[in-house]
Formats: sequence, C-alpha cells, structure tokens
Amino acid sequence: MKSPTLLPRIARLFPVLALSFLAGCAATALNPGAERVMVTRMPPRNDCRFVATLVGQQGDSFAGKFTSNRDLAEGAMNDMKNQAQAAGANFVLIETTTAGNTISGDHKHVSGGQTDVTHVGNAFVCPNGPASSAMRPPESQASR
Repeated sequence: MKSPTLLPRIARLFPVLALSFLAGCAATALNPGAERVMVTRMPPRNDCRFVATLVGQQGDSFAGKFTSNRDLAEGAMNDMKNQAQAAGANFVLIETTTAGNTISGDHKHVSGGQTDVTHVGNAFVCPNGPASSAMRPPESQASR
C-alpha cells in the first residue's frame, strides 16, 4: 500500500491553519459573567477591597498587523474583564493604556500600523456592586 504524499497532507492542513490564523486576529472573547465587571478611570468607593493588578492585552508584532484597531482595543478590554472576573473582582480602575505601533521601510517608503493594545489596572471587589448610581458612568461607557 502506498503512503500519501506530502502535498495532500499539506492541502488538508491549510484550512485548519488559515482558520487558526483568522481566529488569532479576532478580539478576545468575553467570558460569561465578565460583562458585569465595570472598567473605568474613576476611583472605586472607599468600601471596595483591592484584589490584584491586572494586565489586559491583545495583539503582537505579527498577528497585530492583521487585527483591526477596534478588535485590538476590545480584545485587551475583554482580557482585563476576564481576568478581573477570575480574581473575583467586579471593578477595575484603569491606570495606563498603551498601543504599540510597528513602522518599517526606508527613506522613500514608510509603512506601519497599530499592533497591540495593553491596559494595566487595579481590580477591586466592591460590596453591593461596583459603583453607586452617582458614580456610574453612562451605560455606553460602563460596558467598556
């Protein structure tokens, strides 16, 4: 019996590799329940207890080139919310946000683009929810 040649094996693997690559370019998914974590630049109430410092990130120098800026930003935020939820936190105070850019070329042609987003924040457990109604930002901001 003849063994299959290398070309048919590669042809079967190509769709799997292509789908894996495309999945790497999408925003990190939000875990169930993590949507209830409030992420903001407003400090927590005094009755909130510090849990951990978190680093949420999306992208790198390779896959980030093929990921939209929106997916980089959303994925980094979702990563932070997922980590906060896993730590038992319901509130995150963002300390810093950075976006990496890659620039390449020569003196005649320069190209580049955003390749990653990183958020650093402090996670807290706030009794009775993450914030009072007086502190809560508009709903469109609360989900970010």
